[in-house]
Amino acid sequence: MTRSAKVAVIQATPVVGEFELTLKSLEDQCREAAHQGVQLVVLPEAFIGGYPKGMDFGVKVGMRSDLGRDEFRVYFERAIEVPGPATDGIAEVAKNTRLFIVVGVVERDGGTLYCTALFFGPEGTLLGKHRKLMPTAMERVVWGFGDGSTLPVIETSIGKVGAVICWENYMPLLRTAMYAKGVEIYCAITVDDRDSWIPTVRHIAMEGRCFVLSACQFLPAGESPTDQPGIRGGSCIVSPFGELLTGPVYGREAILIADIDLDEIVRGKFDLDVVGHYARPDIFQLHVNEEPQKVVTQVPIRPKPVESA
Repeated sequence: MTRSAKVAVIQATPVVGEFELTLKSLEDQCREAAHQGVQLVVLPEAFIGGYPKGMDFGVKVGMRSDLGRDEFRVYFERAIEVPGPATDGIAEVAKNTRLFIVVGVVERDGGTLYCTALFFGPEGTLLGKHRKLMPTAMERVVWGFGDGSTLPVIETSIGKVGAVICWENYMPLLRTAMYAKGVEIYCAITVDDRDSWIPTVRHIAMEGRCFVLSACQFLPAGESPTDQPGIRGGSCIVSPFGELLTGPVYGREAILIADIDLDEIVRGKFDLDVVGHYARPDIFQLHVNEEPQKVVTQVPIRPKPVESA
């Protein structure tokens, strides 16, 4: 029995600092995709909350500034709680459009922010989340580190869906963990708009024998929070044989759509299954710790037994 699906990546511009307007943009583009028969959409990294390209938050080695602390306070207030009212709004869009939605957000948890991918189902449910394990370079100033407890590959009616965020895609052991979980629709959400990104996602598709849906932001230079260049896009969809099914598209917002035949995955694994017959576990093994890493563990105080007289 043939397994097929119609999927899309949405290359869109968030309205920086305006959740309701960004949610409206998400809804409008999801409705357009659903109107074209799409079943799953993928939106870029930090689409909700914003990617602070070019900002330094007043940080130098051994120094922080009052202005930088206030810039972080503003950025912190734009982040969302998971779950919370914002995720309820995205879930409502998923329900109304009957779509699976994968979207990048800036998540607020306690006093820490995380770069996170959220998964929503067409029934309006939050199916799971993945926190970026390794923020890149200056991102570490504003984003915390995820742990192995949020590495889901979610089984859906259209295939097994997982997400890896931006330069996490250059972590070969993380990719291997996703392949071992059987990922079929690999969502590479990003703000990396360089020419080198396209061969990266083509390689991942070939290596993992999976469909790669890469969604990049488009941010015109005039809408960047600094005087740095904007983000030019470069979204695409790649087959398990590394073929570009659509994209990349640069310089504008776009909805990129492809019909995918998941039987291509099995055809590809005929000669390359990197966690199966093309592996050498007698030589190489990967151990993945999926336990939540808690700072504080509460141990209940047990009352002492009362001694009899």
